[in-house]
Amino acid sequence: MKKLNDKWFRIIGIPLIALMGHLVFYNRNDEGDERFGFWGIYLISLAETMLLWEINRLLFLYFRNRFPSIGDTRKRITGLLLTCTPVTLLVRTVNIWVYDKTLLWGYRFPLEGYLHSVFVALLFVLIVGAIYEALYYFSRWNRAFIETERLKKENLQTQFDSLKAQINPHFLFNNLSTLASLITEDQRTAVQFVEELADVYRYLLQANEKTLVPVQAEINFAEAYYHLLKRRFENRINLTVAVNEKEKDGLLPPLTLQLLLENAVKHNAILEESPLEIKIYTEPGYLVVENSLHEKSSAVRSTGMGLNNISSKYKILRQPDVLIIRTATHFIVKVPLIKPT
Repeated sequence: MKKLNDKWFRIIGIPLIALMGHLVFYNRNDEGDERFGFWGIYLISLAETMLLWEINRLLFLYFRNRFPSIGDTRKRITGLLLTCTPVTLLVRTVNIWVYDKTLLWGYRFPLEGYLHSVFVALLFVLIVGAIYEALYYFSRWNRAFIETERLKKENLQTQFDSLKAQINPHFLFNNLSTLASLITEDQRTAVQFVEELADVYRYLLQANEKTLVPVQAEINFAEAYYHLLKRRFENRINLTVAVNEKEKDGLLPPLTLQLLLENAVKHNAILEESPLEIKIYTEPGYLVVENSLHEKSSAVRSTGMGLNNISSKYKILRQPDVLIIRTATHFIVKVPLIKPT
């Protein structure tokens, strides 16, 4: 439960409101001399103000926790008006009724005394409530602005990382090495490899122009990318794809599968006796990439850039978080599928 960071507002506001109420509205008595002096009346006014302030403050806190966002401002204000008004009426009416029955001030309060007291209390509660709400609204707006700027920077960083992935020197070097060996061994296979490499790079270069791509487009790219890996690792790597037809209309950020496949290859030992098994499948609302876990003996220090890249894109798009699951034998990443609008 969130707390109100209003320590200084209360320390300054309560005595100030009590003083204003005393000087402007209550520093008079048409019935005769006051029973209490200036400071006695001020202390009573201070106690009354503190009581009203603290009771209404609990309501401010309740509605902030129930309707915290800027989009809920109307609901929050409506709730405050519908609760603070009757609560203030009740508290002040009971307050004046006690004064009236005990003759604390030395005289009874007529009806207009009740109305006057309630009106003044409502006025100050309205002013204080407006200040609370204005400060809260500004703090939320400022936080949203800072978050937007942060996400803009992350977006730029994500685009930059994607560009780096497009011209990844290791990826290019490995594939050129594979191509060089194929040229001397099997020219027909080498030609096919060049075509597959061209398809992969064409998708890489075009993908950054789009915010979202269909699942099927990413699957097609992943299979083309897998063929390049297959040429390089042969039987030491296997890919299984099983996508539910109902999920094929979903969307996801481009290059998501490329980053996940690259991540699997980078961090696992790919051996003849223990091939790297990669599965791409769907669950309701998610595209799942699962790979067997055979960490390299000289483990590559992970920077988390690939997964951070994907997570940043989902934050930018204000979508659910990417789910990452690690077991003793498998590494699983579940990326939410975005419904087309």
